[in-house]
Formats: sequence, structure tokens, C-alpha cells
Amino acid sequence: MTINPPKPFALGSSILLIAPFFLWGTAMVAMKGVLPHTTPLFVAGIRALPAGILVLLFAHFLGRSRSAAPRSQPTSLKAWLWIGLFALVDAAMFQGFLAEGLARTGAGLGSVIIDSQPLAVALMSSWLFGEVIGFWGWLGLGLGICGISLIGLPDEWFFTLWQTQTLAIAWDWQALLDSGEGLMLLASLSMAVGTILIRFVSRHVDPVVATGWHLILGGLPLFIFSGLWETQQWQAITLQDWLNLSYATIFGSAIAYGIFFYLASKGNLTSLSSLTFLTPIFALSFGNLILGEELSLLQWSGVSLTLISIYLINQREQIAKKFKELSRDRLGDKKLEQNVRD
Repeated sequence: MTINPPKPFALGSSILLIAPFFLWGTAMVAMKGVLPHTTPLFVAGIRALPAGILVLLFAHFLGRSRSAAPRSQPTSLKAWLWIGLFALVDAAMFQGFLAEGLARTGAGLGSVIIDSQPLAVALMSSWLFGEVIGFWGWLGLGLGICGISLIGLPDEWFFTLWQTQTLAIAWDWQALLDSGEGLMLLASLSMAVGTILIRFVSRHVDPVVATGWHLILGGLPLFIFSGLWETQQWQAITLQDWLNLSYATIFGSAIAYGIFFYLASKGNLTSLSSLTFLTPIFALSFGNLILGEELSLLQWSGVSLTLISIYLINQREQIAKKFKELSRDRLGDKKLEQNVRD
């Protein structure tokens, strides 16, 4: 079942679906100038722990944490174990790997690796939950990877690859590993596993409440490790940096994660995670608007491929159905023509 918003609230539901990826993309722009003035694990902790407190306060305000409905709060050992695993993988590991990787690699290449996680989500959700991906879904995922690669990877890589027709010259794997891409890949896999885990966590506790707790529990070790291994975490941070961190924490973490994991607990994971391909588009668009960054022809081509891929993934069942009906109609016409000849 794909994520299709109900008709009476189509616009509002569509905005809700896109919101996390818009917020993540713009948060990346907000954080771009902060890391040179602070340390990665401190930034990761700031994005997690305070955001978790805000999510729990929001859940309490909505009545989700104190409702009479079962599972509103974790009360059993099993519930806390699931939240603990969720916190370890999706908060501590994801935020830690992301911040460390972002400090060591370019934002473009890093975003390509991070936003490739829909492939892992599709494979795991197909295996664990029996979600049907089909030909059009896999085609969309492939186009999405191509699209975000054109958006985030340097143009020179593609030109060199085209001219030499060999990967050996275009790719320097040792340089990639040394510059932090391995950490970004681990962050991508952590996020993919976290997206899968919310299905199991939401069986024991409200998904919004679970999101808040997992950010708090995952943020604590990040601050502890920052205190043990890092120095000068906040001394060089400017007022603009604090404003950027506040945006990344409130909007890029608290609100974005709350919406995303609430949707992930209920909808089709392959369709939802495919919208992650929108994140670099929003990042590039606002980088262009706010920072004056220009998009190349290859990047605009990547934007187009990415939008096509999202359409194919989210409409894969309808497209397959239409082609099946078309094939059946053609077969019927052929049989009718054969009968007339006979």
C-alpha cells in the first residue's frame, strides 16, 4: 500500500509528507558554517538531546503521552529495550557518524551517500514486511540514485569518467575513505535501520513519544563522548552559529523526526523513504537562494531524474496496474481480430 493522502486533506497531507525532507535539507544549509567553529560530537548532541525534550513536550501538549490509550508511554522492559536499540542506532550512531563525516567530507558527496538509504530501506521492508517494490519501484530507486549522484558528486568525476571510460581514474577510493565517506555510509545505514525499527518500537509505545525518548537517550552518550574526546566546543560559536544550531535542532531534528517517524510507523516505508531524495534538492535550492550557490547543467538534470524517480516509486502500483490493463486490452483486441479472421 503506497502512502496516498486522504482526498479531503490532500494538500495538507502532501505538505506533511514533504515537511521532514524540506526541514532536513534546509537544516544542512543552516549547519554548513557552524562546524568550523565547533566540534562534530557536540553538534550531534545538540541536534539530538534538546530536540528529544522538545518532542516529548509537544507530545504532552497534544495529549499523546498522557492519553488513556495503551502504549502512550513505555512501561514495560521490552518497550524500553526497543527504544534503547532505536536510540543507539538512529540517534547516537546516525547523528555521530553524520557529524563526523560532514566534518571530513564535502556536503555534496556526503548528501549523496546519506540519501541513498531508500535502497536499504526498500530491501529490508520487502524482506521483513512483504512490501512489494516491483519493476517500476526498482526503476524509480535506480533513477533516484542516479539523480542524487548528479546533484551531489563533482561534475569533474562524470566528465573524467566519460572521457576515460574507466572507473580507475575517476574514483580514488582511498581518498574517499580518508575524507569521511565511510562514516557517511555508516550514517546512511544507521538511518535506514532506524526507519525499519520504528515499526517494532511503535508496537509498544506511541511513535511520537518514542521519537522523543530515543533522541534524549541517543544524545546523552554524544555529549559524554564530546566531553571526553573534544575541546573548545562552544568558545568560538557566534550568535549566528547559535541561531543556525537552534534551527537545526528545533526544525531539522525535533519537528522533522517527529513527523517522519510518525509516518514511518503507519505508512509504506519504501514510498516514504523515497522522499529522502528530495533532501539534496531542498539543500541545493536554499543554498542557491541564501548562499548564492549555482547549479550546473548536470545538477539540474539530477533534479529532474530525482523528481521522476519519486513519482515512479510512489505511483508504482498504479503504473503497473495501467500497463497490465493495457496489455489485457491489446490481448483482447488480438483475440477479437483472430476470431474475425477465422
